[in-house]
Amino acid sequence: MEKQVILSHLSNFESFANKTDNGLEFWFARDLQHLLGYSKWDNFQNIISKAKTACELSEQNISDHFAEVSKTIKMPKNAKKEVDDVILTRYACYLIAQNGDSKKEEIAFAQTYFAVQTRKAEIIEKRLLETERIQARNKLAETEKELSTVIFEQTGGNQNFALIRSKGDKALFDKTTQQMKDKWNIKNKPLADFMPTILLKAKDFATEITIFNAKDKKMKNENQISAEHVTNNKSVRSTLISRGIVPENLSPEEDVKKIERKLKTEEKKSFKNKKLEN
Repeated sequence: MEKQVILSHLSNFESFANKTDNGLEFWFARDLQHLLGYSKWDNFQNIISKAKTACELSEQNISDHFAEVSKTIKMPKNAKKEVDDVILTRYACYLIAQNGDSKKEEIAFAQTYFAVQTRKAEIIEKRLLETERIQARNKLAETEKELSTVIFEQTGGNQNFALIRSKGDKALFDKTTQQMKDKWNIKNKPLADFMPTILLKAKDFATEITIFNAKDKKMKNENQISAEHVTNNKSVRSTLISRGIVPENLSPEEDVKKIERKLKTEEKKSFKNKKLEN
């Protein structure tokens, strides 16, 4: 495809892009119909139907990407007519392009154009999820440090902190810390560094409750605080299981420390590139 043709298609596709108040891009199906070289709406609806099926198979909510609407179009002699239309997200446009005839120049361009856009969205989503997990891990570390301080202040020593924490793990996973490490094949690293975000937040919540009640009830020995921590982790476990989440059956995530180092390296490179551009 010649550069001039590519630039022409790019201009057309971007000129028909719309944005919500939140900055989310979307296209109207009737505009996309013409951009993709379909002259008949009925034929294009068949492509939309296939795209919806693909959306469902990818375990996405169809209504999140395809919104049925109606709009008024101008007719000859100043007449107006109500027609059906569909508001499409970038992902929906990508699926439509994937289900079109790739021999058509417009479809071939659209497949690449929306694939790039979708990939950017995927990268952003992945980065946000990684950042959320790092924040959850750091929050848990802070909370456990606070629990260690409470234990020291109220029992006269914090040598029991590791024991109390391990009892919490046993209550949350129904397995010991070492058993979970063996299950997840973790060597010489903290179990929490490989936990999914949902488990980091669950463990943090149970620990926060332990801290609150240990202070509020002025617990003075390891047995009291251990019993409290076990109860809280069992309660959190029960809540998770009631929602179909069995902690010990979840798969481990990539080492959160490794992800944190990777993101910091990427940020440094990005900052360096910006300085060079300036």
